[in-house]
Amino acid sequence: MSIRTHSTGSPQRIAQKQGRLEHRNRSRKKICFFGHFGMFNSGNDGTLLAILYNLRRFLPEAAVTCICDRPEAVAATHKIKAIPISSTIVKLWNPRTRLTRLLRRVFIGVPRELWRYVCAFKALKGMDMLIIPGTGLLTDAYGLQNWGPYNVFKWSLMGKLRGCKLLFVSVGAGPIYSSLGRHLVRSALSLADFRSYRDEPSMKYVEGIGLCAKHDRVYPDLVFSLPKSVMPHDEDRGRRKRVVGLGLMAYAGRYSVANPSGEIYTAYLECLFIFVEWLLVNNYDIRLLIGDACDTPVIEEFESLLNRRLELFDEKRVINEPTLSVEQLLSQIAATDVVVATRFHNVLMALLLNKPVISISFHHKCASLMSEMGLSEYCHDINHMNADRLIEQFQDVERNAEKLKPVIRQKVEESRKALDEQYSLILKCV
Repeated sequence: MSIRTHSTGSPQRIAQKQGRLEHRNRSRKKICFFGHFGMFNSGNDGTLLAILYNLRRFLPEAAVTCICDRPEAVAATHKIKAIPISSTIVKLWNPRTRLTRLLRRVFIGVPRELWRYVCAFKALKGMDMLIIPGTGLLTDAYGLQNWGPYNVFKWSLMGKLRGCKLLFVSVGAGPIYSSLGRHLVRSALSLADFRSYRDEPSMKYVEGIGLCAKHDRVYPDLVFSLPKSVMPHDEDRGRRKRVVGLGLMAYAGRYSVANPSGEIYTAYLECLFIFVEWLLVNNYDIRLLIGDACDTPVIEEFESLLNRRLELFDEKRVINEPTLSVEQLLSQIAATDVVVATRFHNVLMALLLNKPVISISFHHKCASLMSEMGLSEYCHDINHMNADRLIEQFQDVERNAEKLKPVIRQKVEESRKALDEQYSLILKCV
């Protein structure tokens, strides 16, 4: 009896196959993203979700690395390689005197930071492109380090030294208060091979700090290009009470005005309390929306305010459900009829879902978005909150909802098409 053996191929064929695989791996494009991702900020996380989806449309075999704040969360969610913006090398003690603080900076701080430059240089080895996608990270309102412009400059510089193409894609800018902050932002942008901004005010802002932007472009915020597959279907609300989505936000402070005042935040909460009281009296239910993990204390404070001051407070009529992802937030917005929100991306996501919306504006990006969408009259300045005016705007937006929805839908589609053009421009030439 003969025994048949199955050959796996001649050595020559195996070598050819391995050669093709090695060539494929060498030709596989390597793309790196930089941003403050993984900490549940709906705008930042939505931006990453959007650009990853579109990258895979244009370059399905690209190898992706993300430089971010919480790499473990990003890696688990998106199944990509992720590394920290700043590696923790040694845990520093907290000195109490000026001398010990100086010694810590000289003997630990400076060597540690030099090592981080080395780590960044090593991490970018072989990368074809370093992309800073969207978000409003070109500001020093939160300081120069951490969420400030210093790390943007550091990684941009290391990317150029590594020979990466450097792209700032639909980014937001301002405010930038310090001369060092302006220098860092201007220097990082000047290294770029491509620059675009999510609105005209952002481009004007960087021109105002000394950057020549005559060849730069303006494209919509990247969250407009979220995949339609993550968009929940609008619920059939039938004869149930109408639900108003109310998006609260931790006080923006210096991100909103140069000299922030606690009185602005107090007036903000008071105005929204009067608004909610009016909604409940007029038979609306309220769904509290969150856009960032740091907004949780504000939600809790607002609920406590309602409990203390409303005589007949019914918790069932003020819905507050946890939100841990962009998809969950979209589902909650889909369950509303009208949205009144402070966070920029709560407003933007409401527009994506074709909801009539009022923006409580705390930054030029809010007013710019509402203007681009043809909704300027439904913008309410956070620095001049007025409950009667807000109620009038709400009544007007609800009265005109059916006229506004086709306009919103058209503007959203125009934004999607513009972003398709941008993706084609930057990703087909990598």
